[in-house]
Formats: sequence, structure tokens, C-alpha cells
Amino acid sequence: TGIADTRHTVDLLKRQGLACALVSGAGTGSYRWEAAGGVYKQGQAGSYCFMDVEYNLVEGFPREFRQSLFVLATVMSRPVPERAVVDAGLKALSVDKGMPGVHELTGVEFQRAADEHGVMKLEGAGQRLALGDRVWLVPGHCDPTINLHDWYVAVRRGRVEALWPITARGAVL
Repeated sequence: TGIADTRHTVDLLKRQGLACALVSGAGTGSYRWEAAGGVYKQGQAGSYCFMDVEYNLVEGFPREFRQSLFVLATVMSRPVPERAVVDAGLKALSVDKGMPGVHELTGVEFQRAADEHGVMKLEGAGQRLALGDRVWLVPGHCDPTINLHDWYVAVRRGRVEALWPITARGAVL
């Protein structure tokens, strides 16, 4: 396991006179087990503050973190009763780990992403979506989705409270 391998490496370094005062690692998906293993002194969990579809699908992953990152999309076309097209695609959402989820709407599945739009399959209650309706999308993978935007729009109880710049967006050294 990663914990045993890390412990073994720290022990090997120590035997060679190279003390390892700080072992940093772990992540959102493994922090609990690695913290309990007693090797890591510092965690590098980062996605927990946002969450995404990928983490929500991990079997046995603690559900103590709430979804906080969304991309707000608008229905811009209803070509047939079982389909809606929204104004969010590859330029707004990363799909490297799968399609985004649709927050708190039953019968709605985001199926395909083109550059500037997404296609959603609608069934049952989902067919009530109309032109202009807003849909909160849960990114399939939070990190590369954030990198597509210049600002976080902080919303609480339906009101914009703050705008935070994404300062590393597009940064190349």
C-alpha cells in the first residue's frame, strides 16, 4: 500500500542519516486512511472544498464534503421533448473524467459536450425544462474545470456575495 511504501522509504532514509521531518502527501480521496496511518504529517487534500462527479462516484468515499462548485448553464434549445441544449460545453467544463452531473434535477442527464454547448437527455419530470431555464451542473472533474474560468462567483442563498479571481488560470512559467 501507499502508506506502507511511504513508511518504508522514510525508514530507509533515516537509516542513511537523512531525517525526514515532514512527510507530505495524501489527498482528498485518501486523506482519512493516510492520516490514520501515522506517516503523513501534512495533507495535500484540495478538491474536498469543491467536490465533483468523480469523487461522488468513488465507492466508500466519505460523504462529509458537500458539493460547492457548479457551472450555471441556461437551456438555449429544446429541439425535441427528450433533449435540451445548454450553453455550457468543453470551454466551460472539463470532461476528462466524465460528463458533468445535473444538480437536483431528476430525469436529466448531461450526455455530450461540444465546444460551446452541452446536450442533455430528458426523461419524465426532466421534460419540463423550458427555454431560458437555469441548470446547475456539477463538474466531472473540478481541477481542470476551474482552470477554464477567470473568476469564482461566490453565491449564498441565491445571491452573489463575492467575486474571487482565479489567479493561476492560464499561468505558464
